[in-house]
Amino acid sequence: MSNTNNLPLDGVRVIDFTQVMMGPSATQMLADFGADVIKIENPRGGDLSRTAFGATDEAGLNNPVFCSLNRNKRSLALDLRQQENKDIVYELVREADVVVSNFRAGVMDRIGFGYDKLRDLNPRIISASGSGYGPNGPYAHKGGQDILAQAMSGVMMRRADASVPMSVYPTALCDYTAGMHLVQAILVALIGVSKTGKGQHIEVSLYDSMIAMQMQEATCHLHNGKEINWAEMPLTGVFPTSDGALVLVGAFKENPLQDICNVLGIEDLSGEYPDLESQRAAKAYLQQRFRDEFAKHSTAEWIQKLEDVDLLCAPVKELSEVLDDEQTKANEMIIEFEHPVNGQMQTIACPIHFSAIDCGIRLAPPRLGEHNEEILAELGSAAAARASA
Repeated sequence: MSNTNNLPLDGVRVIDFTQVMMGPSATQMLADFGADVIKIENPRGGDLSRTAFGATDEAGLNNPVFCSLNRNKRSLALDLRQQENKDIVYELVREADVVVSNFRAGVMDRIGFGYDKLRDLNPRIISASGSGYGPNGPYAHKGGQDILAQAMSGVMMRRADASVPMSVYPTALCDYTAGMHLVQAILVALIGVSKTGKGQHIEVSLYDSMIAMQMQEATCHLHNGKEINWAEMPLTGVFPTSDGALVLVGAFKENPLQDICNVLGIEDLSGEYPDLESQRAAKAYLQQRFRDEFAKHSTAEWIQKLEDVDLLCAPVKELSEVLDDEQTKANEMIIEFEHPVNGQMQTIACPIHFSAIDCGIRLAPPRLGEHNEEILAELGSAAAARASA
Protein backbone atom coordinates (compact mmCIF):
# COMPACT_ATOMS: atom_id res chain seq x y z
CA MET A 1 0.00 0.00 0.00
CA SER A 2 1.16 3.52 -0.78
CA ASN A 3 1.96 6.29 1.69
CA THR A 4 1.13 10.00 1.70
CA ASN A 5 4.47 11.19 0.30
CA ASN A 6 3.99 13.80 -2.44
CA LEU A 7 0.20 13.60 -2.31
CA PRO A 8 -1.24 17.06 -3.03
CA LEU A 9 -4.12 16.88 -0.55
CA ASP A 10 -2.02 15.62 2.36
CA GLY A 11 -3.16 17.71 5.35
CA VAL A 12 -6.66 18.32 3.97
CA ARG A 13 -9.40 16.83 6.13
CA VAL A 14 -12.77 15.86 4.65
CA ILE A 15 -15.81 15.01 6.74
CA ASP A 16 -17.78 12.65 4.55
CA PHE A 17 -21.52 12.09 5.09
CA THR A 18 -22.01 10.58 1.63
CA GLN A 19 -23.28 7.15 0.70
CA VAL A 20 -24.04 4.89 -2.25
CA MET A 21 -22.09 6.19 -5.32
CA MET A 22 -22.30 9.87 -6.29
CA GLY A 23 -20.72 11.23 -3.12
CA PRO A 24 -18.42 8.29 -2.31
CA SER A 25 -16.92 8.36 -5.82
CA ALA A 26 -16.00 12.01 -5.19
CA THR A 27 -14.60 11.53 -1.70
CA GLN A 28 -12.65 8.45 -2.78
CA MET A 29 -10.86 10.51 -5.39
CA LEU A 30 -10.08 13.17 -2.77
CA ALA A 31 -8.75 10.37 -0.56
CA ASP A 32 -6.65 9.01 -3.43
CA PHE A 33 -5.14 12.48 -3.75
CA GLY A 34 -4.11 12.36 -0.09
CA ALA A 35 -7.00 13.87 1.87
CA ASP A 36 -7.85 12.44 5.28
CA VAL A 37 -11.45 11.40 4.61
CA ILE A 38 -13.46 10.59 7.73
CA LYS A 39 -16.58 8.73 6.71
CA ILE A 40 -19.47 9.41 9.10
CA GLU A 41 -21.67 6.31 9.22
CA ASN A 42 -24.78 5.20 11.02
CA PRO A 43 -23.78 2.37 13.38
CA ARG A 44 -26.95 0.53 12.33
CA GLY A 45 -25.66 -0.65 8.94
CA GLY A 46 -23.57 2.29 7.76
CA ASP A 47 -23.41 3.47 4.15
CA LEU A 48 -26.43 2.10 2.26
CA SER A 49 -24.11 0.34 -0.18
CA ARG A 50 -22.93 -1.87 2.70
CA THR A 51 -26.40 -3.41 2.83
CA ALA A 52 -27.34 -3.09 -0.85
CA PHE A 53 -27.63 -6.86 -1.19
CA GLY A 54 -29.35 -7.55 2.10
CA ALA A 55 -26.07 -8.02 3.93
CA THR A 56 -26.07 -8.49 7.69
CA ASP A 57 -22.78 -10.27 8.41
CA GLU A 58 -19.38 -8.58 8.37
CA ALA A 59 -18.41 -9.98 4.98
CA GLY A 60 -21.62 -8.61 3.47
CA LEU A 61 -21.11 -5.20 5.05
CA ASN A 62 -17.75 -5.09 3.24
CA ASN A 63 -19.06 -6.26 -0.12
CA PRO A 64 -17.29 -5.40 -3.41
CA VAL A 65 -19.71 -2.55 -4.24
CA PHE A 66 -18.86 -0.76 -1.00
CA CYS A 67 -15.15 -1.58 -1.34
CA SER A 68 -15.04 -0.17 -4.88
CA LEU A 69 -15.93 3.32 -3.60
CA ASN A 70 -14.39 3.69 -0.15
CA ARG A 71 -10.66 3.00 -0.11
CA ASN A 72 -8.28 5.37 1.69
CA LYS A 73 -11.05 6.49 4.08
CA ARG A 74 -11.58 6.09 7.81
CA SER A 75 -14.96 5.09 9.24
CA LEU A 76 -16.47 6.84 12.26
CA ALA A 77 -19.77 5.22 13.25
CA LEU A 78 -21.97 7.59 15.26
CA ASP A 79 -25.65 7.74 16.11
CA LEU A 80 -26.32 11.37 15.24
CA ARG A 81 -29.65 11.34 17.03
CA GLN A 82 -27.59 11.80 20.21
CA GLN A 83 -26.31 15.31 20.91
CA GLU A 84 -22.96 14.12 22.26
CA ASN A 85 -22.25 12.47 18.91
CA LYS A 86 -23.23 15.62 17.02
CA ASP A 87 -20.78 17.46 19.24
CA ILE A 88 -18.04 15.06 18.17
CA VAL A 89 -18.70 15.94 14.52
CA TYR A 90 -18.77 19.65 15.38
CA GLU A 91 -15.30 19.25 16.90
CA LEU A 92 -14.11 17.57 13.72
CA VAL A 93 -15.58 20.37 11.61
CA ARG A 94 -13.60 22.98 13.56
CA GLU A 95 -10.37 21.41 12.27
CA ALA A 96 -11.67 20.24 8.88
CA ASP A 97 -11.48 21.73 5.40
CA VAL A 98 -14.43 20.14 3.62
CA VAL A 99 -17.78 18.61 4.54
CA VAL A 100 -19.43 16.53 1.82
CA SER A 101 -22.99 15.17 1.69
CA ASN A 102 -25.41 13.81 -0.88
CA PHE A 103 -28.82 13.95 0.77
CA ARG A 104 -32.06 15.52 -0.41
CA ALA A 105 -32.32 19.29 -0.09
CA GLY A 106 -32.76 20.35 3.52
CA VAL A 107 -31.58 17.15 5.19
CA MET A 108 -28.22 18.51 6.38
CA ASP A 109 -29.97 21.51 7.95
CA ARG A 110 -32.49 19.26 9.61
CA ILE A 111 -29.86 17.02 11.23
CA GLY A 112 -27.82 20.01 12.40
CA PHE A 113 -25.06 20.24 9.79
CA GLY A 114 -26.31 22.87 7.36
CA TYR A 115 -23.86 25.37 5.91
CA ASP A 116 -24.79 28.20 8.31
CA LYS A 117 -23.99 25.98 11.29
CA LEU A 118 -20.76 24.70 9.72
CA ARG A 119 -19.63 28.22 8.83
CA ASP A 120 -20.22 29.38 12.42
CA LEU A 121 -17.92 26.58 13.58
CA ASN A 122 -15.29 27.17 10.90
CA PRO A 123 -15.37 30.14 8.47
CA ARG A 124 -12.89 28.35 6.19
CA ILE A 125 -15.11 25.30 5.76
CA ILE A 126 -16.20 24.18 2.31
CA SER A 127 -19.65 22.59 2.38
CA ALA A 128 -20.19 20.48 -0.73
CA SER A 129 -23.63 19.02 -1.41
CA GLY A 130 -24.67 16.60 -4.09
CA SER A 131 -28.38 15.99 -4.71
CA GLY A 132 -30.77 14.70 -7.31
CA TYR A 133 -32.13 18.02 -8.56
CA GLY A 134 -30.52 20.89 -6.64
CA PRO A 135 -31.65 22.87 -3.57
CA ASN A 136 -34.41 24.91 -5.23
CA GLY A 137 -37.25 24.42 -7.68
CA PRO A 138 -40.18 22.00 -7.93
CA TYR A 139 -38.04 18.83 -7.75
CA ALA A 140 -35.73 19.88 -4.92
CA HIS A 141 -37.26 17.55 -2.33
CA LYS A 142 -37.73 14.57 -4.63
CA GLY A 143 -35.54 11.55 -4.09
CA GLY A 144 -32.61 11.60 -6.50
CA GLN A 145 -31.17 8.46 -8.06
CA ASP A 146 -29.11 7.62 -11.14
CA ILE A 147 -31.87 5.93 -13.14
CA LEU A 148 -34.34 8.69 -12.31
CA ALA A 149 -31.82 11.28 -13.49
CA GLN A 150 -31.41 9.40 -16.77
CA ALA A 151 -35.14 9.75 -17.31
CA MET A 152 -35.67 13.30 -16.00
CA SER A 153 -32.73 14.83 -17.86
CA GLY A 154 -33.72 13.60 -21.32
CA VAL A 155 -30.83 11.14 -21.58
CA MET A 156 -33.06 8.05 -21.51
CA MET A 157 -35.26 9.39 -24.30
CA ARG A 158 -32.30 9.88 -26.62
CA ARG A 159 -31.73 6.79 -28.78
CA ALA A 160 -30.20 6.00 -32.14
CA ASP A 161 -33.71 6.12 -33.63
CA ALA A 162 -37.33 5.68 -32.59
CA SER A 163 -37.26 1.94 -33.28
CA VAL A 164 -34.82 1.36 -30.39
CA PRO A 165 -36.71 0.68 -27.14
CA MET A 166 -36.07 3.03 -24.25
CA SER A 167 -34.08 1.35 -21.51
CA VAL A 168 -32.05 1.91 -18.37
CA TYR A 169 -28.36 2.52 -18.98
CA PRO A 170 -26.78 -0.29 -16.92
CA THR A 171 -23.83 1.69 -15.53
CA ALA A 172 -24.28 4.53 -13.01
CA LEU A 173 -23.47 7.23 -15.55
CA CYS A 174 -25.21 10.08 -13.70
CA ASP A 175 -23.75 9.25 -10.28
CA TYR A 176 -20.20 9.11 -11.57
CA THR A 177 -20.47 12.23 -13.71
CA ALA A 178 -21.95 14.29 -10.88
CA GLY A 179 -19.38 12.84 -8.47
CA MET A 180 -16.56 14.03 -10.70
CA HIS A 181 -18.16 17.48 -10.94
CA LEU A 182 -18.24 17.48 -7.14
CA VAL A 183 -14.49 16.72 -7.05
CA GLN A 184 -13.77 19.57 -9.46
CA ALA A 185 -15.84 21.99 -7.41
CA ILE A 186 -14.14 21.02 -4.14
CA LEU A 187 -10.65 21.37 -5.61
CA VAL A 188 -11.50 24.81 -7.01
CA ALA A 189 -12.98 25.86 -3.66
CA LEU A 190 -9.84 24.71 -1.85
CA ILE A 191 -7.80 27.00 -4.11
CA GLY A 192 -10.25 29.79 -3.27
CA VAL A 193 -9.76 29.26 0.47
CA SER A 194 -6.00 29.43 0.02
CA LYS A 195 -6.42 32.87 -1.57
CA THR A 196 -9.21 34.41 0.51
CA GLY A 197 -9.27 32.44 3.76
CA LYS A 198 -13.02 32.00 3.35
CA GLY A 199 -14.99 28.86 2.63
CA GLN A 200 -18.20 28.53 0.66
CA HIS A 201 -21.12 26.24 -0.12
CA ILE A 202 -21.14 24.15 -3.30
CA GLU A 203 -24.12 22.49 -4.99
CA VAL A 204 -23.92 19.74 -7.62
CA SER A 205 -26.88 17.70 -8.85
CA LEU A 206 -27.41 14.61 -10.99
CA TYR A 207 -29.93 16.59 -13.02
CA ASP A 208 -27.57 19.47 -13.86
CA SER A 209 -24.68 17.13 -14.62
CA MET A 210 -26.76 15.21 -17.16
CA ILE A 211 -27.97 18.41 -18.82
CA ALA A 212 -24.35 19.60 -18.99
CA MET A 213 -23.31 16.32 -20.59
CA GLN A 214 -25.74 17.15 -23.42
CA MET A 215 -24.25 20.59 -24.03
CA GLN A 216 -23.83 20.09 -27.78
CA GLU A 217 -27.31 18.67 -28.29
CA ALA A 218 -28.93 21.25 -26.02
CA THR A 219 -27.21 24.24 -27.61
CA CYS A 220 -28.26 23.12 -31.08
CA HIS A 221 -31.84 22.75 -29.88
CA LEU A 222 -31.81 26.14 -28.16
CA HIS A 223 -30.31 27.80 -31.23
CA ASN A 224 -32.33 26.31 -34.07
CA GLY A 225 -34.84 23.89 -32.53
CA LYS A 226 -33.01 20.84 -33.87
CA GLU A 227 -31.16 18.21 -31.88
CA ILE A 228 -28.05 16.47 -33.06
CA ASN A 229 -27.80 12.74 -32.42
CA TRP A 230 -24.43 11.14 -33.01
CA ALA A 231 -25.93 7.66 -32.75
CA GLU A 232 -28.32 8.20 -35.67
CA MET A 233 -25.54 8.91 -38.18
CA PRO A 234 -26.31 6.69 -41.19
CA LEU A 235 -22.90 5.00 -41.47
CA THR A 236 -22.41 4.50 -37.75
CA GLY A 237 -23.69 1.53 -35.80
CA VAL A 238 -23.13 -1.74 -33.96
CA PHE A 239 -22.99 -4.78 -36.22
CA PRO A 240 -22.97 -8.47 -35.26
CA THR A 241 -20.16 -10.55 -36.70
CA SER A 242 -19.78 -14.32 -36.93
CA ASP A 243 -18.30 -14.43 -33.42
CA GLY A 244 -19.35 -11.21 -31.69
CA ALA A 245 -19.95 -7.62 -32.70
CA LEU A 246 -18.13 -4.46 -33.76
CA VAL A 247 -18.90 -0.79 -33.75
CA LEU A 248 -18.20 1.29 -36.86
CA VAL A 249 -18.04 5.09 -37.06
CA GLY A 250 -18.42 5.98 -40.73
CA ALA A 251 -17.28 9.58 -40.54
CA PHE A 252 -14.28 11.92 -40.64
CA LYS A 253 -13.26 10.81 -44.14
CA GLU A 254 -13.86 12.22 -47.61
CA ASN A 255 -16.03 9.28 -48.75
CA PRO A 256 -16.50 6.82 -45.89
CA LEU A 257 -19.34 4.97 -47.64
CA GLN A 258 -17.09 4.11 -50.54
CA ASP A 259 -14.41 2.81 -48.17
CA ILE A 260 -16.96 0.72 -46.24
CA CYS A 261 -18.29 -0.81 -49.45
CA ASN A 262 -14.76 -1.65 -50.62
CA VAL A 263 -13.99 -3.38 -47.31
CA LEU A 264 -17.26 -5.33 -47.43
CA GLY A 265 -16.68 -6.32 -51.04
CA ILE A 266 -19.98 -4.93 -52.31
CA GLU A 267 -20.82 -2.43 -55.02
CA ASP A 268 -19.92 1.20 -54.38
CA LEU A 269 -23.12 2.70 -52.98
CA SER A 270 -21.64 6.18 -52.67
CA GLY A 271 -22.62 7.00 -56.25
CA GLU A 272 -26.28 6.44 -55.44
CA TYR A 273 -25.99 7.98 -51.96
CA PRO A 274 -23.31 10.64 -52.34
CA ASP A 275 -24.05 12.92 -49.38
CA LEU A 276 -25.20 12.84 -45.78
CA GLU A 277 -28.76 13.80 -46.67
CA SER A 278 -29.27 10.91 -49.07
CA GLN A 279 -27.48 8.52 -46.73
CA ARG A 280 -29.80 9.54 -43.89
CA ALA A 281 -32.83 8.80 -46.06
CA ALA A 282 -31.39 5.37 -46.92
CA LYS A 283 -30.08 4.53 -43.46
CA ALA A 284 -32.26 1.43 -42.95
CA TYR A 285 -31.20 -0.02 -46.29
CA LEU A 286 -27.50 0.81 -45.86
CA GLN A 287 -27.31 -0.60 -42.35
CA GLN A 288 -29.06 -3.81 -43.40
CA ARG A 289 -26.50 -4.27 -46.19
CA PHE A 290 -23.73 -3.74 -43.63
CA ARG A 291 -25.31 -6.24 -41.22
CA ASP A 292 -25.63 -8.90 -43.91
CA GLU A 293 -21.93 -8.66 -44.78
CA PHE A 294 -20.44 -8.21 -41.32
CA ALA A 295 -22.21 -11.39 -40.15
CA LYS A 296 -20.16 -13.48 -42.59
CA HIS A 297 -16.74 -13.16 -40.89
CA SER A 298 -15.16 -12.75 -37.48
CA THR A 299 -14.74 -9.52 -35.57
CA ALA A 300 -10.95 -9.69 -35.78
CA GLU A 301 -11.01 -10.11 -39.56
CA TRP A 302 -13.28 -7.11 -40.05
CA ILE A 303 -11.40 -4.91 -37.59
CA GLN A 304 -8.16 -5.54 -39.50
CA LYS A 305 -9.76 -4.71 -42.85
CA LEU A 306 -11.47 -1.57 -41.56
CA GLU A 307 -8.34 -0.31 -39.83
CA ASP A 308 -6.30 -0.92 -43.00
CA VAL A 309 -8.32 1.86 -44.69
CA ASP A 310 -8.38 4.04 -41.57
CA LEU A 311 -12.06 3.59 -40.74
CA LEU A 312 -12.83 4.08 -37.06
CA CYS A 313 -13.95 0.81 -35.52
CA ALA A 314 -13.65 -1.33 -32.40
CA PRO A 315 -14.76 -4.70 -31.11
CA VAL A 316 -17.68 -4.74 -28.69
CA LYS A 317 -16.31 -6.35 -25.54
CA GLU A 318 -17.61 -7.96 -22.39
CA LEU A 319 -16.43 -6.37 -19.12
CA SER A 320 -14.51 -9.58 -18.35
CA GLU A 321 -12.57 -9.14 -21.60
CA VAL A 322 -11.81 -5.51 -20.78
CA LEU A 323 -10.46 -6.43 -17.35
CA ASP A 324 -8.13 -8.95 -18.99
CA ASP A 325 -7.14 -6.64 -21.86
CA GLU A 326 -3.47 -5.80 -22.33
CA GLN A 327 -4.33 -2.09 -22.54
CA THR A 328 -6.02 -2.29 -19.14
CA LYS A 329 -2.88 -3.89 -17.75
CA ALA A 330 -0.60 -1.35 -19.46
CA ASN A 331 -2.62 1.47 -17.89
CA GLU A 332 -2.41 -0.24 -14.47
CA MET A 333 -6.15 0.13 -14.02
CA ILE A 334 -6.50 -2.86 -11.68
CA ILE A 335 -4.91 -2.71 -8.24
CA GLU A 336 -4.70 -5.26 -5.45
CA PHE A 337 -4.94 -4.82 -1.71
CA GLU A 338 -5.39 -6.86 1.44
CA HIS A 339 -8.75 -6.44 3.17
CA PRO A 340 -9.03 -7.47 6.85
CA VAL A 341 -12.31 -9.32 6.23
CA ASN A 342 -12.25 -10.30 2.56
CA GLY A 343 -8.57 -11.09 2.20
CA GLN A 344 -6.87 -10.33 -1.11
CA MET A 345 -9.04 -8.11 -3.31
CA GLN A 346 -8.77 -6.35 -6.64
CA THR A 347 -10.46 -3.11 -7.61
CA ILE A 348 -10.24 -0.33 -10.20
CA ALA A 349 -7.47 2.22 -9.78
CA CYS A 350 -7.70 5.98 -9.99
CA PRO A 351 -8.02 6.77 -13.72
CA ILE A 352 -5.78 9.85 -13.48
CA HIS A 353 -2.10 9.11 -13.93
CA PHE A 354 0.56 11.44 -12.53
CA SER A 355 4.29 11.31 -13.12
CA ALA A 356 5.15 12.34 -9.55
CA ILE A 357 2.14 11.25 -7.48
CA ASP A 358 1.22 7.74 -6.33
CA CYS A 359 -2.56 7.57 -5.97
CA GLY A 360 -2.55 3.99 -4.75
CA ILE A 361 -4.22 2.39 -1.76
CA ARG A 362 -3.05 3.54 1.67
CA LEU A 363 -6.03 2.25 3.60
CA ALA A 364 -8.31 -0.65 2.76
CA PRO A 365 -12.03 0.21 2.58
CA PRO A 366 -12.93 0.53 6.26
CA ARG A 367 -15.02 -1.78 8.35
CA LEU A 368 -18.01 -0.06 9.92
CA GLY A 369 -16.71 2.08 12.80
CA GLU A 370 -13.19 0.71 12.37
CA HIS A 371 -11.53 4.03 13.26
CA ASN A 372 -13.76 5.24 16.09
CA GLU A 373 -11.13 4.92 18.82
CA GLU A 374 -8.36 6.33 16.64
CA ILE A 375 -10.32 9.41 15.58
CA LEU A 376 -11.70 10.09 19.06
CA ALA A 377 -8.17 9.86 20.48
CA GLU A 378 -7.00 12.41 17.91
CA LEU A 379 -9.87 14.70 18.91
CA GLY A 380 -8.87 14.45 22.54
CA SER A 381 -5.26 15.31 21.73
CA ALA A 382 -6.33 18.29 19.61
CA ALA A 383 -8.59 19.57 22.37
CA ALA A 384 -5.81 19.23 24.91
CA ALA A 385 -3.41 21.09 22.62
CA ARG A 386 -5.90 23.95 22.22
CA ALA A 387 -6.45 24.13 25.98
CA SER A 388 -2.72 24.43 26.69
CA ALA A 389 -2.09 26.97 23.94
